[in-house]
Amino acid sequence: QVQLVESGGGLVQPGGSLRLSCAASGTIFYTIYNMGWYRQPPGKQRELVASISNGGTTNYADSAKGRFTISRDNAKNTVYLQMNSLKPEDTAVYYCNAAGTVGWPSRADFNSWGQGTQVTVSP
Repeated sequence: QVQLVESGGGLVQPGGSLRLSCAASGTIFYTIYNMGWYRQPPGKQRELVASISNGGTTNYADSAKGRFTISRDNAKNTVYLQMNSLKPEDTAVYYCNAAGTVGWPSRADFNSWGQGTQVTVSP
């Protein structure tokens, strides 16, 4: 299967910036199609923040538009989330997600999640 390892979370003041990274790795042949970032605020459900296809098409939640930028390095199987102008309501555990296929020549779908990284926005 495909494993995801996130990094870059932490404590930041309102108006500050953070950059999250998520690196994918696997023991067998795999192809990642879509990668994305989700978040789960305290006491709330997990929600999409942003996603990006392997062709570079991006999608953002309304709350992220204009402040967050998702990008991807296909050669490194890594996705990034640059978060600017952070607000207290951005406080959440942020999860990386990747979907694609594993195996060759027979392929099976996979959908993997990272372990989550805490982002806290507070004075």
